[in-house]
Amino acid sequence: MTRTTPPRPVDAEVLFPALAGHRRTSTRLHPRHGSPEVEDSSVAGPFLWPADEPWPACTAVHRKGRGHRLSDVRLQRRLLDEAWRRDPGSGPGDAERTVLDALRPGPHAPHIADTDPIPLLAVAQLFTRDVPDLVGPDDCDLLQVLWCPFEVHGPDRTVDVVLKWRRSQDVGEVLAVIPEPVVVGRAECVPNPCGLHPEQVVEHEYEGLLDEDLQEAIDTWEGGDEEEDDDAFDSSGPSGFDTYEEYAAAMAAARADEEDEVTYRGDLSIAPGWKVGGFASWHLTDPADITCGACGTPMPPLLTVAGGEWDGASESWIPLEDRPAVPDDRISDPVGVHLGRGLMRIHTCPAAPAHPHRLSFQ
Repeated sequence: MTRTTPPRPVDAEVLFPALAGHRRTSTRLHPRHGSPEVEDSSVAGPFLWPADEPWPACTAVHRKGRGHRLSDVRLQRRLLDEAWRRDPGSGPGDAERTVLDALRPGPHAPHIADTDPIPLLAVAQLFTRDVPDLVGPDDCDLLQVLWCPFEVHGPDRTVDVVLKWRRSQDVGEVLAVIPEPVVVGRAECVPNPCGLHPEQVVEHEYEGLLDEDLQEAIDTWEGGDEEEDDDAFDSSGPSGFDTYEEYAAAMAAARADEEDEVTYRGDLSIAPGWKVGGFASWHLTDPADITCGACGTPMPPLLTVAGGEWDGASESWIPLEDRPAVPDDRISDPVGVHLGRGLMRIHTCPAAPAHPHRLSFQ
């Protein structure tokens, strides 16, 4: 099934013509649970990997024998998915709950030393034929993304990412069984197998990077200069409410009755979810200058890895085909990956994609 992002609630470039100079396309990948084949673009699917080429391994020194069994992570997700399919409202049965309660992290692979190499996880396989915004070096038409599932690498203490570009036509005999680590650091480092439903959309640059006049025009349009109508809460509690919780619940109910508010950040700027290309959002930190360490070229995002397909501030991006099933976290969070504070980007050098990539987090 295709996925179709609804038209934006308003035309951003009609409202603000200067935004035409701050537009870029991205390809939303729309991962959904599935059983992709080796020739498919996918998340956590089988790779088109040559049988005679060594599988990448993490050789960094860190704890590798303690954590979650990879098989336990998959068993837990399978049991929860089966329970949901049986009855979305009931949850696991007693027998399933007994099994789930026993799936705990621990020293499950004491034979693996901190210095031993461990296989990287297969994360994503993307063909340029499927992803319009995917541009590789030379004649490469296939990008394969792998990472170490322990968040201990680098200053951000996260997964270590490996990118492999190749020409798919050069792959002869395909590796039959992909090596996998026995133990992973966190379950949230393990992606679910998903088929992809790529869709190209238009984005506009993060508002904090626009010129001041354009930022002020957007702020005025959003009502940023208007005074807040809600009463401020102090230690004595707002008039008519005994506790802040009662006050917050009343305010939430009142907002629920209002028409959905359209904002630049939530509705007109940057698409949420897994995507290739587009702009980077800096909603949790100040914008960072991501440049190539080899040549100094600014590095845009190649791949964005997100903790969900949308959130409460970006529901206008929910594909039309998924709206009848909302709310359902099997759709809003199909991959099950949560890195950093929920979003990781892989940046590559447009001048020389083979130069070392960089990561950023939000």
